Amino acid sequence: MEILSEHVDYLSDGSPIEVVLEGGPDDLPRAFRTGRSTLISKKLKIQHRNGYEHFELVNDSADITTAIFRWTMRTKIAE
Repeated sequence: MEILSEHVDYLSDGSPIEVVLEGGPDDLPRAFRTGRSTLISKKLKIQHRNGYEHFELVNDSADITTAIFRWTMRTKIAE
């Protein structure tokens, strides 16, 4: 599994902040649901099974301490 970010926006000052993913498939591993990161983008896509799970940032503020991303859709990998 791989996390890919799109539309990169630097929302943190370089200090690690908590990242939380909400929603998406039940079988998405817990290891992807929470963690710490220094680079936050407004959109994330995580490769899972035969497609991608898309998440978007819901709390867009310069002084956030926890970045919450909510699941928006799933797309399939083109063959």
